[in-house]
Amino acid sequence: MLRLEDVHVYFGKSHILQGVDLQVRQGEVLAVLGRNGVGKTTTLRTIMGVVRPSRGGITFGEHDLLSCQPYRIPRLGIGYVPQGRHIFPKLTTLENIQSAVVRGGMDQKMLELVYEYFPRLRERASQAGGTLSGGEQQMLAMARAMITNPRLMILDEPTEGLMPLMVQTIRDTIRRLNQERGTTVLLVEQNLETALEVAHRICVMEKGRVRYSESVDRLDRDKLLSFLGV
Repeated sequence: MLRLEDVHVYFGKSHILQGVDLQVRQGEVLAVLGRNGVGKTTTLRTIMGVVRPSRGGITFGEHDLLSCQPYRIPRLGIGYVPQGRHIFPKLTTLENIQSAVVRGGMDQKMLELVYEYFPRLRERASQAGGTLSGGEQQMLAMARAMITNPRLMILDEPTEGLMPLMVQTIRDTIRRLNQERGTTVLLVEQNLETALEVAHRICVMEKGRVRYSESVDRLDRDKLLSFLGV
């Protein structure tokens, strides 16, 4: 479904992505792990067109993402939940969800589905996004990506800084999206327990490259932990 081939990214003279090769298969949950600063978030931002690579290829189905303007990439069927949520603090919860809709009116059936997954957002529909708790803002960021019914959801550290009960809610939501909706998920996660619980396959990045990739049920746990420095 999504393929990155030999992707290189520089920030000034710093070589951040040093030949990333990554494939996300249709219908799977792929978790990307790695220490801070290895290029995980840069990889996601490059997929979404926010960062332009110096060389390499990125395709989504039959679409060449490097030839797309960034605003067109979500319209191909990719939902993106960035690290830090990036909701609009002065817009209401409902207006934040509506902000992802670029053509026509909002699909009321999808809105009801969002509220089924996150009932608290229905209760907070008229409340300003900036007044929500951290967990509620994470729900809102996911709801905003879900409302367009994407084929692929990309999530960057969705459990970061959340209390354990909310972490479990996010895990359950990822699992439900994949199992009930058939949504493919690319997940960047620091929480190893979360990754092992929801993912079918694990990739580990180190120094701007994917160094290890294996299905969860065939993982070499010692090798995984050595890459993560645990």
